[in-house]
Amino acid sequence: MSGVSFENVSIVYPGATRPSVDGLDLHIAEGEFLVLVGPSGCGKSTILRSLAGLEPVTQGRIKIGDQDVTGREPKDRDIAMVFQNYALYPHYTVRENMGFALKLAKKPKAEIAERVDKAAEMLDLMPYLDRKPKELSGGQRQRVAMGRAIVRNPQVFLMDEPLSNLDAKLRVATRAQIAKLQRELHTTMIYVTHDQVEAMTMGDRVAVLRDGCLQQVAAPRELYENPVNAFVAGFIGSPAMNLFDAPVAGGMVALEGLRVTAPSGAQGTVTVGVRPEHLRLAGEGEEGMHAVVDLVEELGADSFLHCSSPDGYPLVYRAESADHPRKGEAIRLVAKERQVRFFDSATGERLR
Repeated sequence: MSGVSFENVSIVYPGATRPSVDGLDLHIAEGEFLVLVGPSGCGKSTILRSLAGLEPVTQGRIKIGDQDVTGREPKDRDIAMVFQNYALYPHYTVRENMGFALKLAKKPKAEIAERVDKAAEMLDLMPYLDRKPKELSGGQRQRVAMGRAIVRNPQVFLMDEPLSNLDAKLRVATRAQIAKLQRELHTTMIYVTHDQVEAMTMGDRVAVLRDGCLQQVAAPRELYENPVNAFVAGFIGSPAMNLFDAPVAGGMVALEGLRVTAPSGAQGTVTVGVRPEHLRLAGEGEEGMHAVVDLVEELGADSFLHCSSPDGYPLVYRAESADHPRKGEAIRLVAKERQVRFFDSATGERLR
């Protein structure tokens, strides 16, 4: 097992006007589960592929452990990669698919059998070892692809959106299985996803990317509670943080009845961020932000009320009981002041 380091790594494709990855500095500790997350085109898969040796690095270097692997061929990097598509050999059985890389490496048959059986047991694949991929479900095929990586016992596991082809229920189950598997193997794992819920559920740390630039890397709870800028605040969380611009006057930020103390030194206009759970309905005679309920998202114990303000700002409020306003009703919302976040409206950087 080894950690991974990206040192000032930039990747520019021929003819591109900007880098796909721009000056990435990131260290993944040995045995850590790191998730790369961001919108499509942010560079997360490019980063993974550069570590695998599938994309050339324009600038900087990549290290696995204390070894510089920047110029090495993929086969010499001791990594295993699981892709979105399963890439299984249709004419091979599960056992043959899982042991294929070991067979190419001319490992003894007894060793191959032992490693395949051990991985199959971990992944609940023992009953399916003699079946062909066409006889398996999508989730089972994905587990075979994971087993093929596990038997190689690599220094680093790379996973590129491996659950995208699964249905919602199966994704949740497989997500838990991957996290459990990583704990058991204690191997460094780097996992790419565009699904921030998946990222927050699985990672020891989460790295948020935007336009090829690393925005923030931190534990999931830290990202949620202390985003460094408005992009991270709006991307992390489901539903996302409510963000809107508001003027500062007399040390206060006021917008449609919502009044909170402004950050020290703030002037002009700031971006205010409030999580759905940090809003509440205003009491009798209490000031609050006016809004109209456009949609009620019933989730059982909680309900999310999707609203719009008179200025057209979308707002989401989390109601914790079934006794909540209904679609079309006018409401007033108050923010829990200690939970409000402020960002520079020009740069997006965190003010408080």
